[in-house]
Amino acid sequence: MDNSEIIALLNRDLEGEHATIVQYLTHAYAMGEGEMACEIEAIAREEMRHLDWLAETIVELGGTPSLERGGMRTGGTAVPDWMGNDVLQEEDAITLYEEHLRVIDDPRIVRLLERILSDEKSHRGDFQHFVDKAAREGATDIRGSLKDESTEVINWGIAHEYTVILQYLFHSYMTPDKDVRREMEDQAINEMQHLGWLAEKLVDRKGTPEIEHGEVDRSSKTADMLRVDISIENEVAARYDRAVDEFEEPDLKKLFTRLRDHERYHADVFSDLLRKEDK
Repeated sequence: MDNSEIIALLNRDLEGEHATIVQYLTHAYAMGEGEMACEIEAIAREEMRHLDWLAETIVELGGTPSLERGGMRTGGTAVPDWMGNDVLQEEDAITLYEEHLRVIDDPRIVRLLERILSDEKSHRGDFQHFVDKAAREGATDIRGSLKDESTEVINWGIAHEYTVILQYLFHSYMTPDKDVRREMEDQAINEMQHLGWLAEKLVDRKGTPEIEHGEVDRSSKTADMLRVDISIENEVAARYDRAVDEFEEPDLKKLFTRLRDHERYHADVFSDLLRKEDK
Protein backbone atom coordinates (compact mmCIF):
# COMPACT_ATOMS: atom_id res chain seq x y z
CA MET A 1 0.00 0.00 0.00
CA ASP A 2 1.47 3.37 -1.01
CA ASN A 3 1.42 6.56 1.04
CA SER A 4 -1.53 8.11 -0.80
CA GLU A 5 -3.70 5.12 0.06
CA ILE A 6 -2.61 5.17 3.70
CA ILE A 7 -3.29 8.93 3.88
CA ALA A 8 -6.83 8.38 2.57
CA LEU A 9 -7.50 5.76 5.26
CA LEU A 10 -6.02 7.89 8.04
CA ASN A 11 -8.12 10.87 6.94
CA ARG A 12 -11.23 8.71 7.32
CA ASP A 13 -10.08 7.93 10.85
CA LEU A 14 -9.38 11.63 11.44
CA GLU A 15 -12.88 12.62 10.33
CA GLY A 16 -14.34 10.03 12.68
CA GLU A 17 -12.35 11.39 15.62
CA HIS A 18 -13.51 14.92 14.75
CA ALA A 19 -17.16 13.83 14.83
CA THR A 20 -16.70 11.90 18.04
CA ILE A 21 -15.17 14.88 19.84
CA VAL A 22 -18.10 17.14 18.96
CA GLN A 23 -20.70 14.47 19.76
CA TYR A 24 -19.24 13.79 23.20
CA LEU A 25 -18.80 17.47 24.07
CA THR A 26 -22.39 18.14 23.02
CA HIS A 27 -23.59 15.45 25.41
CA ALA A 28 -21.33 16.57 28.25
CA TYR A 29 -22.36 20.23 28.00
CA ALA A 30 -26.06 19.28 27.83
CA MET A 31 -25.78 17.41 31.14
CA GLY A 32 -24.24 20.31 33.03
CA GLU A 33 -21.86 19.86 35.93
CA GLY A 34 -21.43 16.41 37.41
CA GLU A 35 -19.14 13.42 37.56
CA MET A 36 -20.40 11.74 34.40
CA ALA A 37 -20.17 14.92 32.31
CA CYS A 38 -16.57 15.39 33.50
CA GLU A 39 -15.73 11.80 32.56
CA ILE A 40 -17.20 12.29 29.08
CA GLU A 41 -15.17 15.47 28.59
CA ALA A 42 -12.06 13.49 29.60
CA ILE A 43 -12.87 10.91 26.91
CA ALA A 44 -13.31 13.73 24.38
CA ARG A 45 -9.83 14.98 25.29
CA GLU A 46 -8.42 11.53 24.58
CA GLU A 47 -10.12 11.62 21.18
CA MET A 48 -8.46 15.02 20.58
CA ARG A 49 -5.13 13.35 21.20
CA HIS A 50 -6.00 10.72 18.61
CA LEU A 51 -6.90 13.44 16.11
CA ASP A 52 -3.57 15.14 16.73
CA TRP A 53 -1.58 11.95 16.26
CA LEU A 54 -3.41 11.09 13.05
CA ALA A 55 -3.01 14.58 11.58
CA GLU A 56 0.72 14.67 12.33
CA THR A 57 1.17 11.24 10.74
CA ILE A 58 -0.72 12.33 7.62
CA VAL A 59 1.57 15.34 7.23
CA GLU A 60 4.67 13.18 7.76
CA LEU A 61 3.45 10.97 4.92
CA GLY A 62 3.14 14.01 2.63
CA GLY A 63 -0.61 14.49 2.95
CA THR A 64 -3.00 17.18 4.12
CA PRO A 65 -5.23 16.52 7.15
CA SER A 66 -8.94 16.58 6.40
CA LEU A 67 -11.05 19.23 8.12
CA GLU A 68 -14.29 17.42 7.35
CA ARG A 69 -16.39 16.04 10.20
CA GLY A 70 -17.61 12.47 10.02
CA GLY A 71 -21.08 11.27 10.89
CA MET A 72 -22.50 11.99 14.34
CA ARG A 73 -25.29 10.32 16.28
CA THR A 74 -27.26 13.15 17.86
CA GLY A 75 -30.67 11.49 18.20
CA GLY A 76 -32.36 10.35 21.40
CA THR A 77 -34.51 12.22 23.86
CA ALA A 78 -32.93 11.02 27.10
CA VAL A 79 -29.38 10.81 28.43
CA PRO A 80 -29.31 6.96 28.42
CA ASP A 81 -30.20 7.15 24.70
CA TRP A 82 -27.24 9.48 24.14
CA MET A 83 -24.91 7.13 25.94
CA GLY A 84 -26.19 4.30 23.75
CA ASN A 85 -25.37 6.42 20.70
CA ASP A 86 -21.89 6.98 22.09
CA VAL A 87 -21.45 3.21 22.43
CA LEU A 88 -22.39 2.86 18.76
CA GLN A 89 -19.98 5.66 17.84
CA GLU A 90 -17.17 3.77 19.53
CA GLU A 91 -18.17 0.52 17.83
CA ASP A 92 -18.00 2.25 14.45
CA ALA A 93 -14.51 3.52 15.30
CA ILE A 94 -13.38 0.08 16.44
CA THR A 95 -14.64 -1.48 13.22
CA LEU A 96 -12.90 1.14 11.08
CA TYR A 97 -9.57 0.87 12.89
CA GLU A 98 -9.66 -2.93 12.70
CA GLU A 99 -10.35 -2.71 8.95
CA HIS A 100 -7.42 -0.37 8.44
CA LEU A 101 -5.11 -2.52 10.54
CA ARG A 102 -5.82 -5.44 8.22
CA VAL A 103 -4.60 -3.58 5.14
CA ILE A 104 -1.85 -1.24 6.40
CA ASP A 105 1.57 -2.86 6.68
CA ASP A 106 3.70 0.07 7.87
CA PRO A 107 4.86 -1.06 11.36
CA ARG A 108 4.92 2.46 12.81
CA ILE A 109 1.37 3.25 11.68
CA VAL A 110 0.15 -0.17 12.77
CA ARG A 111 1.55 0.54 16.23
CA LEU A 112 -0.26 3.91 16.32
CA LEU A 113 -3.61 2.48 15.23
CA GLU A 114 -3.33 -0.35 17.73
CA ARG A 115 -2.74 2.22 20.46
CA ILE A 116 -5.81 4.21 19.43
CA LEU A 117 -7.88 1.05 19.08
CA SER A 118 -7.06 0.13 22.67
CA ASP A 119 -8.48 3.48 23.82
CA GLU A 120 -11.63 3.08 21.74
CA LYS A 121 -12.37 -0.32 23.26
CA SER A 122 -11.96 1.19 26.71
CA HIS A 123 -14.24 4.09 25.79
CA ARG A 124 -16.90 1.65 24.56
CA GLY A 125 -16.90 0.02 27.98
CA ASP A 126 -17.14 3.42 29.67
CA PHE A 127 -20.21 4.38 27.66
CA GLN A 128 -21.84 1.01 28.22
CA HIS A 129 -21.47 1.74 31.94
CA PHE A 130 -22.85 5.27 31.45
CA VAL A 131 -26.05 3.91 29.86
CA ASP A 132 -26.98 2.24 33.13
CA LYS A 133 -25.52 5.00 35.29
CA ALA A 134 -27.51 7.72 33.50
CA ALA A 135 -30.75 5.77 33.97
CA ARG A 136 -29.98 4.95 37.59
CA GLU A 137 -29.07 8.53 38.52
CA GLY A 138 -31.84 10.13 36.48
CA ALA A 139 -29.44 12.25 34.39
CA THR A 140 -31.33 14.81 32.32
CA ASP A 141 -30.85 17.28 29.50
CA ILE A 142 -30.60 20.67 31.22
CA ARG A 143 -30.50 22.73 28.02
CA GLY A 144 -33.36 25.05 27.25
CA SER A 145 -34.89 26.89 24.34
CA LEU A 146 -33.99 30.44 25.36
CA LYS A 147 -33.15 32.62 22.37
CA ASP A 148 -32.31 36.23 23.05
CA GLU A 149 -29.52 38.68 22.27
CA SER A 150 -27.17 37.11 24.80
CA THR A 151 -27.63 33.56 23.49
CA GLU A 152 -27.10 34.83 19.95
CA VAL A 153 -23.77 36.41 20.90
CA ILE A 154 -22.69 33.34 22.87
CA ASN A 155 -23.48 31.02 19.97
CA TRP A 156 -21.61 33.38 17.66
CA GLY A 157 -18.65 33.00 20.01
CA ILE A 158 -18.96 29.21 19.99
CA ALA A 159 -18.88 29.18 16.18
CA HIS A 160 -15.82 31.42 16.20
CA GLU A 161 -13.98 29.34 18.78
CA TYR A 162 -14.71 26.09 16.93
CA THR A 163 -13.51 27.64 13.67
CA VAL A 164 -10.21 28.88 15.06
CA ILE A 165 -9.55 25.62 16.92
CA LEU A 166 -9.62 23.87 13.54
CA GLN A 167 -7.73 26.69 11.84
CA TYR A 168 -4.91 26.90 14.37
CA LEU A 169 -4.53 23.13 14.49
CA PHE A 170 -4.41 22.97 10.69
CA HIS A 171 -1.84 25.76 10.57
CA SER A 172 0.21 24.04 13.28
CA TYR A 173 0.33 20.86 11.22
CA MET A 174 1.24 22.59 7.97
CA THR A 175 3.83 25.19 9.05
CA PRO A 176 7.52 24.19 9.01
CA ASP A 177 8.29 26.81 11.68
CA LYS A 178 8.62 25.10 15.07
CA ASP A 179 7.92 28.27 17.07
CA VAL A 180 4.77 29.00 15.09
CA ARG A 181 3.68 25.39 15.42
CA ARG A 182 4.06 25.47 19.19
CA GLU A 183 2.15 28.75 19.55
CA MET A 184 -0.65 27.56 17.24
CA GLU A 185 -1.07 24.43 19.32
CA ASP A 186 -1.12 26.44 22.56
CA GLN A 187 -3.67 28.91 21.26
CA ALA A 188 -5.87 26.10 19.91
CA ILE A 189 -5.95 24.62 23.42
CA ASN A 190 -6.89 28.03 24.83
CA GLU A 191 -9.67 28.42 22.25
CA MET A 192 -11.00 24.99 23.27
CA GLN A 193 -11.27 26.33 26.82
CA HIS A 194 -13.18 29.32 25.46
CA LEU A 195 -15.63 27.07 23.64
CA GLY A 196 -16.27 25.18 26.87
CA TRP A 197 -16.80 28.34 28.89
CA LEU A 198 -19.27 29.69 26.34
CA ALA A 199 -21.18 26.42 25.97
CA GLU A 200 -21.47 25.99 29.73
CA LYS A 201 -22.61 29.59 30.17
CA LEU A 202 -25.25 29.14 27.48
CA VAL A 203 -26.60 25.97 29.11
CA ASP A 204 -26.67 27.75 32.49
CA ARG A 205 -28.88 30.39 30.86
CA LYS A 206 -31.18 27.67 29.50
CA GLY A 207 -30.01 28.00 25.94
CA THR A 208 -28.65 25.35 23.58
CA PRO A 209 -25.08 25.48 22.22
CA GLU A 210 -24.80 25.23 18.44
CA ILE A 211 -21.39 23.66 17.83
CA GLU A 212 -20.84 24.46 14.17
CA HIS A 213 -17.87 26.16 12.58
CA GLY A 214 -17.37 28.72 9.84
CA GLU A 215 -14.89 28.74 6.97
CA VAL A 216 -11.42 27.58 7.95
CA ASP A 217 -8.37 29.20 6.33
CA ARG A 218 -6.09 26.70 4.59
CA SER A 219 -3.11 28.93 3.82
CA SER A 220 0.07 27.02 2.97
CA LYS A 221 2.63 29.76 3.72
CA THR A 222 3.41 30.58 7.35
CA ALA A 223 3.26 34.36 6.90
CA ASP A 224 -0.14 34.09 5.21
CA MET A 225 -1.39 31.90 8.06
CA LEU A 226 -0.29 34.44 10.64
CA ARG A 227 -1.87 37.38 8.81
CA VAL A 228 -5.20 35.60 8.64
CA ASP A 229 -4.98 34.56 12.27
CA ILE A 230 -4.14 38.09 13.43
CA SER A 231 -7.09 39.45 11.46
CA ILE A 232 -9.56 36.98 12.94
CA GLU A 233 -8.28 37.57 16.47
CA ASN A 234 -8.67 41.34 16.12
CA GLU A 235 -12.16 40.88 14.72
CA VAL A 236 -13.37 38.67 17.53
CA ALA A 237 -11.68 40.79 20.22
CA ALA A 238 -13.63 43.78 18.93
CA ARG A 239 -16.89 41.79 19.02
CA TYR A 240 -16.30 40.61 22.57
CA ASP A 241 -15.41 44.20 23.52
CA ARG A 242 -18.78 45.40 22.23
CA ALA A 243 -20.48 42.60 24.17
CA VAL A 244 -18.89 43.87 27.38
CA ASP A 245 -20.77 47.16 26.86
CA GLU A 246 -23.98 45.59 25.56
CA PHE A 247 -24.80 43.41 28.58
CA GLU A 248 -25.39 44.47 32.17
CA GLU A 249 -25.17 41.06 33.85
CA PRO A 250 -21.89 40.84 35.79
CA ASP A 251 -21.31 37.20 34.80
CA LEU A 252 -21.54 38.00 31.09
CA LYS A 253 -19.35 41.07 31.42
CA LYS A 254 -16.74 39.03 33.25
CA LEU A 255 -16.78 36.26 30.64
CA PHE A 256 -16.64 38.54 27.60
CA THR A 257 -13.90 40.67 29.19
CA ARG A 258 -11.75 37.61 29.78
CA LEU A 259 -12.33 36.31 26.26
CA ARG A 260 -11.52 39.73 24.76
CA ASP A 261 -8.27 39.95 26.70
CA HIS A 262 -7.23 36.45 25.61
CA GLU A 263 -7.96 37.21 21.96
CA ARG A 264 -5.92 40.41 22.13
CA TYR A 265 -3.06 38.42 23.59
CA HIS A 266 -3.29 35.87 20.77
CA ALA A 267 -3.17 38.67 18.19
CA ASP A 268 -0.04 40.14 19.83
CA VAL A 269 1.70 36.75 19.95
CA PHE A 270 0.93 36.10 16.29
CA SER A 271 2.10 39.62 15.37
CA ASP A 272 5.45 38.96 17.03
CA LEU A 273 5.79 35.73 15.07
CA LEU A 274 4.88 37.48 11.82
CA ARG A 275 7.54 40.13 12.33
CA LYS A 276 10.07 37.35 12.87
CA GLU A 277 8.81 35.53 9.77
CA ASP A 278 9.04 38.66 7.60
CA LYS A 279 12.66 39.39 8.50
